[in-house]
Amino acid sequence: MTAKSFDVKDLSLADRGLQRIEWADREMPVLRRIRERFERERPLVGIRISACLHVTTETANLVRTLQAGGAEVALCASNPLSTQDDVAAALVRFFEVPVFAVKGEDTETYYRHIQACLAHRPHITMDDGADLVSTLHKERPAWMAEILGGTEETTTGVIRLRAMAREGVLAYPIIAVNDALTKHLFDNRYGTGQSTIDGILRATNILLAGRVVVVAGYGWCGRGIAMRARGMGAQVIVTEVDPLRALEAAMDGFRVLPMMEAAREGDLFITATGNIHIIDRPHFEVMKDGAILANAGHFNVEINIPALREMSVGEPRRVREFVEEYTLKDGRRIYLLAEGRLVNLAAAEGHPSAVMDMSFANQALSVEYLVRHGRSLERQVYPVPREIDQAVAHLKLETMGIRIDRLTPEQERYLASWEEGT
Repeated sequence: MTAKSFDVKDLSLADRGLQRIEWADREMPVLRRIRERFERERPLVGIRISACLHVTTETANLVRTLQAGGAEVALCASNPLSTQDDVAAALVRFFEVPVFAVKGEDTETYYRHIQACLAHRPHITMDDGADLVSTLHKERPAWMAEILGGTEETTTGVIRLRAMAREGVLAYPIIAVNDALTKHLFDNRYGTGQSTIDGILRATNILLAGRVVVVAGYGWCGRGIAMRARGMGAQVIVTEVDPLRALEAAMDGFRVLPMMEAAREGDLFITATGNIHIIDRPHFEVMKDGAILANAGHFNVEINIPALREMSVGEPRRVREFVEEYTLKDGRRIYLLAEGRLVNLAAAEGHPSAVMDMSFANQALSVEYLVRHGRSLERQVYPVPREIDQAVAHLKLETMGIRIDRLTPEQERYLASWEEGT
């Protein structure tokens, strides 16, 4: 690499980053098995990949796996606050990956890094939130003829990409890794649940037991957060717009209220919807003094931060590293965590490696699938092929030492027949 082919905070952090990458790798046995096969078969030789992902230890092991398959990978951050600077340095120094990511980068730098990553002229894109894909479509349309396909990691990105497909502007096929059962049933639920609570506690050091925690959204991420908060002794209220999810939350034992009512009761609010202004001006007006706001959704739009600023007296005060105090005109104080960005990655280390093992196994195998089949696919958003989902689940069970039954020929015939009854 040349001196200008990367932009990270400090290369002297590389040794520490390598140690943490290796520690995470111990918890990612499925990805290791795929890496070993990739090293033997080299299915990605000649393929350039531009990846816009959270630059974490787990992502580093995904990049290593893609490299083992023969791919050339460039990496930028999918969130300005999610980069682990020591990991970025280690990827540059020890694995010669062009990385463009600095924790705390401003919006201009963030998009400049996306452009630098796209300059790799990818055959495959990997995205987490669809910023790279949307930038490519808006600003580099001539490059898209070379692209075989892409993958998308998160709910927010899948929503954006499906909107592009509906409007007929999506220029190449994309696999929605987020929708794989071995991704969202585990990563979104157990990963987001644990890491969100971890980020909040690291940022605040509050006691959750006895507090009223309001979880906005009861998708798989919201389910995980609500479950973990209740497990630590919190009284949990769920807000929803979907009647089926609201009903499920109620039958799971949570109180379900409109946000306007929950806003009066909550001590801690956690958004996990993928939508805009879930917590808005009317909610700020009725919140308790000392209410804490955190976001677990991909973008920092779920809490209306501009409205909170307008309602406040003076500039917010930084009271802890990831805690800003907003003082309203009536003297009430509201605390915003991690600038309203992903609290689990901004204030902590993101999901545990063991759950990202399955998510990134899906990523690696989906890239291999696109290399083989991308040219034959329509310009749509596709689910992860069932055979990949099943393979990841089987591999995970094997690495956990768990064996399961198989259908007998008799059972297979019974399930395939309509003639046998009572």
